[in-house]
Amino acid sequence: MLARRGLLRLGAGAALAAAAAPGLSLAQSVTPLAGAAVRRATLHNLHTGDTFNEVYFANGRYVPDALAEAMRVLRDWRNGEEHPMDPRLFDALHAINARLDTNQPFQIISGYRSSKTNAMLHERSSGVASNSQHTFGKASDVRVQGVDLRNLHKAALSVSAGGVGFYPVSNFVHVDVARVRQWTGV
Repeated sequence: MLARRGLLRLGAGAALAAAAAPGLSLAQSVTPLAGAAVRRATLHNLHTGDTFNEVYFANGRYVPDALAEAMRVLRDWRNGEEHPMDPRLFDALHAINARLDTNQPFQIISGYRSSKTNAMLHERSSGVASNSQHTFGKASDVRVQGVDLRNLHKAALSVSAGGVGFYPVSNFVHVDVARVRQWTGV
């Protein structure tokens, strides 16, 4: 079973790297990273306890096994459903982390959300978009221990990778790799 799961992850990671971001070459990324030879993401899912601290980009290409593992960490924690994550999301987090100059992991409040989970959350809160980027594997809600949320927000905005939502009451910053925009929530 474990060997099968590993093969599935490898296949999913390879497919993800090849297809998750149509029109994006595997070596392309968020502009500030164009010269970064090695990119690492450090994640801690607060709901599952899962962690990820690996190089996901090296030698000019994404690392399929690492992307598959990161995808597992960002799965919908409510139902366990996994979905390919856009590799540019990890590029954005890597660039944000470089601006923060911290070795603390991104605490994941929400990564991928299944359509069912998103519909349930949308029904409960007007702050959840019915067509959320979370459902496309392009978003994550994060915070970083020891980093003021306003500084995390500024760093995310400075990367210009996509949407940035500031949620000071809920204590997280939404980061996505859709079109560039910003907003403040609760």
